[in-house]
Amino acid sequence: MQNLLSILFFIRKSKEKNAEQATVYLRITYEGRRVELSTLRKVSLLKWNSKANKVNGSSAEAKQVNRNLDIIRHRIHEIYQKYLDKGEDITAVKIKNEFLGNNEDSKFILEMFEDHNVKMEQLVGKEYSFRTLQRYKTTQKHLAAFISSDFKMTDYPVKDIDTKFINSFIYYLKTALNQSHNTAVKYLAYLKKIVRVAYANGWLEKDPFYNFKLKLKIIDREFLTKDEIIKIMEKKFTIQRIENVRDIFLFSCYTGLAYSDVFKLTADDIVKGNDGNQWIKIKRTKTKSLSSIPILPVAERLIEKYKDLESPNGKLLPVYSNQKMNSYLKEIADSCGIKKNLTFHMARHTFATTVTLSNGVPIESVSKMLGHRSLKVTQQYAKILDEKLSEDMDLLKKRISIQENGDI
Repeated sequence: MQNLLSILFFIRKSKEKNAEQATVYLRITYEGRRVELSTLRKVSLLKWNSKANKVNGSSAEAKQVNRNLDIIRHRIHEIYQKYLDKGEDITAVKIKNEFLGNNEDSKFILEMFEDHNVKMEQLVGKEYSFRTLQRYKTTQKHLAAFISSDFKMTDYPVKDIDTKFINSFIYYLKTALNQSHNTAVKYLAYLKKIVRVAYANGWLEKDPFYNFKLKLKIIDREFLTKDEIIKIMEKKFTIQRIENVRDIFLFSCYTGLAYSDVFKLTADDIVKGNDGNQWIKIKRTKTKSLSSIPILPVAERLIEKYKDLESPNGKLLPVYSNQKMNSYLKEIADSCGIKKNLTFHMARHTFATTVTLSNGVPIESVSKMLGHRSLKVTQQYAKILDEKLSEDMDLLKKRISIQENGDI
């Protein structure tokens, strides 16, 4: 009966005219019915032997590809033999699904990610920010690449996700994608949320993240000094878009607002406080917590500068995409002779450190303005400058001196 089963490897050329490589596909045929799937392996067009179903040559790469194809062929025969031994009905589709792990009762992690992201997309602007959606999509993309690389599969059964899988994914992020520890941990957090959904639905026997500890490393967040802020403020730009980006960046330096919050800021978010002054009161896109920020003179002048801005959405400032903003900020840093990696988020660090804490604003007040839920988060942003420490110690010395002289 073995002759009823046919296993064939073939290549499918890319649509690109000058393509030198092609993807190897697997064709499973049983009783005249066939299915095809990608092996996710690419080979040189010139080295593929269509008669022998393998790559010509004895190079390490050729040996590796041929070995993988042999493993696939052997696995297909194993599945076929298992069905024969059990006396089960056999079809090419059934063999393919078993090979891919696509049992009818199984749930798959990338499939779950896709379903989650489609639903989240409908709630962008209501319950989620666009950036949060993008992070889930990026995690899904990296996870798909990892599953393809490590397991040679197009998806992975949720029921098989364990601590080993998680650790392998972290390793892949740090090595293959060269991600930092903290970035890898953030991607893992998005995976964790999807896996927890699977566990809650009973699609997973054990929660692989239970007792799984992986903390963010505390890093020194860069910020601008007072002199660097002045350099940017006083620099003359002849290109309007560069000037706009400079202004919006400075606005964030003096309000502490994140990009997503500056992007959506409108005149309705400016209110008169109990003190008679203008305040920004806005719910943060990321945490939904309220930020209450007194408008400092620099920010006030920038609002005035763009008061006649014609925006269909009533936006207060001409904010570009985050990618463009960060690209233009690099130009601004170069033209101002600033060697730091200038990003829009650095403005938030600068507000926390140079503008507020170093000028004696209590950390509790800074935390409220930043819209943080705890002081722990604020402390990650805040760096007390040596200059401020020196000033505080000088004041302490004077007080001690006065007390000692009074005693005498």
